[in-house]
Parts: sequence; structure tokens; C-alpha cells
Amino acid sequence: MIQQARRRAMAENMTLNDLFRVWLERYIAAPAAATQFRELMQRFDHIQAGHNFSREEMNERR
Repeated sequence: MIQQARRRAMAENMTLNDLFRVWLERYIAAPAAATQFRELMQRFDHIQAGHNFSREEMNERR
């Protein structure tokens, strides 16, 4: 499995260490992104659409 990963990394002009570093950065950033999304949704909490829309209404093209 490691050899396959190395071959794929080489095909992408990267090393396994490079790919692991990219993955680790994304892994660490994921909770922060979720927190930012929750905070954004809280800022818009006061906005009301008026009623619950049906699937047909949400997909309707005007």
C-alpha cells in the first residue's frame, strides 16, 4: 500500500510527506471551518423566510 501511495504521489510531483502535510493542515482546519459556519448561521438567525417551502417551491425556476 505504501508503494502504491508513493507512486501516486510521484505522479503528482509530490512526496508522501507533502501529501500528509496537506492532509494534516486540512484536518486541523476542519473544526475551525465548522465553527465559522455556525457563527455565520447565528448572525443570520433573525432572517425569516415567511414559511416552510416545499421541495417543488425550492426547486422552482422563475
